[in-house]
Amino acid sequence: MEPATISALAALAGATIGGVTSFAATWLTQRTQARIQAITHKLIRREELYKAFIKEAAKLYADALVHEISDVSKLVGLYAMISEMRVLSPTKTIESADEVARMIVNTYRSPNKTLPELEDMVNRGAIDALQTFSEAARQEFRRLGV
Repeated sequence: MEPATISALAALAGATIGGVTSFAATWLTQRTQARIQAITHKLIRREELYKAFIKEAAKLYADALVHEISDVSKLVGLYAMISEMRVLSPTKTIESADEVARMIVNTYRSPNKTLPELEDMVNRGAIDALQTFSEAARQEFRRLGV
């Protein structure tokens, strides 16, 4: 082979290798960025779901302490959020959410609390129905590095 042909083939091989390397690096970078965006989106969605669940559960629990249930449809939103968690969340968080829902239903079935009874519950720390759920959610986010 002539030196000119060898030089041309070497240049062509170098350009090909450079192009493939550039393509592979770009592809890996885009794939990694897409994956990070998907994970971030899931975390944001989960965080918003947990915030909404906490607000709804707190509202229902406060209502259950002083009222009997007059309309079961009040609980639909809470159970819909738990169903969403079954798709997105780990088992421990779901179990904690189920526990909160059971506590709310049981509280609706119990006699209404008087102001002195509520004060006693506050003093004993027995009024925080969401503590277990909040701790499970916090542990989940810590485990995920958030």
